[in-house]
Amino acid sequence: MVIRYPNGRQFKGEQQKKQTSSKELTYSNRGMTLEEDLNVTNQYYLEKKQAVIHKKPTPVQIVQVDYPKRSAAVIKEAYFKQASTTDYNGVYRGRYLDFEAKETKNKTSFPLQNFHEHQIEHMKQVLLQNGIAFVILKFVVTDQIFLLDATHLIHFYDQKDSNRKSIRKTDIEKYGFLIKIGYHPRIDYLQVVDSVYFPDEL
Repeated sequence: MVIRYPNGRQFKGEQQKKQTSSKELTYSNRGMTLEEDLNVTNQYYLEKKQAVIHKKPTPVQIVQVDYPKRSAAVIKEAYFKQASTTDYNGVYRGRYLDFEAKETKNKTSFPLQNFHEHQIEHMKQVLLQNGIAFVILKFVVTDQIFLLDATHLIHFYDQKDSNRKSIRKTDIEKYGFLIKIGYHPRIDYLQVVDSVYFPDEL
């Protein structure tokens, strides 16, 4: 199936971007992806009535459908109706919460090209309304996950044209917070959210 962005450029998912050789061990080979882990975590939060946080659906315009069988339809081509903002949003402790989740195989830095201008602008607008905005960053090789407040991401992103094109891992360790990987929930990022955004309520 071919999916295109609003500007007509073809969307390439992780599987399309790079064919993994049989010798190469990727994060997806070892287990769940960051997105899948977060979805399971959010379901856990919902069931425990801790928070209501969901992955945002991306509107898609279907333009070509094949019907190989009467009872089955296969989408052959589609377009994203609009540029997406961030991955997740919801409500926690009476505050609006909004975040993006990204992975990298880089060992020492996180490429800023993984983020888009409209996502940065969206997070700026969330902060203006006193919402909570952050990114969850995973270093695949070391299996480490960090929460980085949007203000720090925005700072690094706004300087990328005149400065570095990535965020050093040492800076992420300095300004961000390591999220423990567990079982239930898998990625307990709300524990970090509590300590960062609700310190007086602990």
